[in-house]
Amino acid sequence: MKKTSHRLFTFSISVGEGEERLDTYLSSRLEDLTRSKVQNLVKKGFVKVNGRPTKASYRLKGGDCVDLSIPPDPSDELKPEPIEFAILHEDSSLIVLNKPSGLVVHPAPGHPTGTLVHGLLQYCPELSGRGGLERPGIIHRLDKDTSGIMVVAKNDRVHRFLSGQFKGGAVKKRYLALVHGNTKGKRGEINLPIARHPRRRKEMSVLLSGGKKAMTFWQKLETFDDKFSLLSVLPKTGRTHQIRVHLSYLGHPIVGDQVYGYKKNWWKKQAFLKNQTLPPIGRQMLHAETLGFIHPDSEDFCEFQTPMPEDMDHLLRSLRLIRF
Repeated sequence: MKKTSHRLFTFSISVGEGEERLDTYLSSRLEDLTRSKVQNLVKKGFVKVNGRPTKASYRLKGGDCVDLSIPPDPSDELKPEPIEFAILHEDSSLIVLNKPSGLVVHPAPGHPTGTLVHGLLQYCPELSGRGGLERPGIIHRLDKDTSGIMVVAKNDRVHRFLSGQFKGGAVKKRYLALVHGNTKGKRGEINLPIARHPRRRKEMSVLLSGGKKAMTFWQKLETFDDKFSLLSVLPKTGRTHQIRVHLSYLGHPIVGDQVYGYKKNWWKKQAFLKNQTLPPIGRQMLHAETLGFIHPDSEDFCEFQTPMPEDMDHLLRSLRLIRF
């Protein structure tokens, strides 16, 4: 699958986003753009602010409108690859699959090959194009180290139909999350806006002023002394890293989350681990267990579920045997 057209983007700068360099701003918004790539696009006239060419060092102001055009790279081609993932359901309109942890969904800096998209092209060459030429069939994403259910569109009609449900909050999404600590109460709601971290631009954070609305419901399923809790989590919105950011802000980051949670040194200091062993924790313990939506053909609500992956199940079984 080759790129055949320009990718067009428009960004409206809010008051809270002002004073950031143009190249820094754009590189933080698009995963496949580095600052050097943005600077090159600016030099070639593919970036305009308020309808006019400008410099990469331009400091954005509230009210600015940025137009970005990314030309096709004729040397860049997505080639099908044999990638392992499980098919849970397939029909003429869509594919429901179980993405394993460690698999990147689509090409991005540092991951030009070996993604789920490459595997999808190997399995089903005809997919919708509305997700972009680098993201055929992709309606929504899971983080690299999050496992679980995804739905993929085979044509543009299905892509539009399902995208509308995701944007409207009509899709049922249920995750399992192992978190640090014992949550207060058996269930709760987190209604806190999320935006890019003001300094660490590759991360997200709760931003009470200027963030986008984000809502997450949770229910406690099991506790392990006061050290850990297994939660059922239902996000009603779909912000980047939403569950990870919300639970961390609540004081209960996901176990194994190296970005929003405790680092490796935390585990070394825990007395309850002396003379007791846990399996290696190589990723955040977050699994997309359930996905429900209205089918684009029958218009009936359908729901799919996948069991907890082996690494997460093994960790829970080990925790049940530890004496805290």
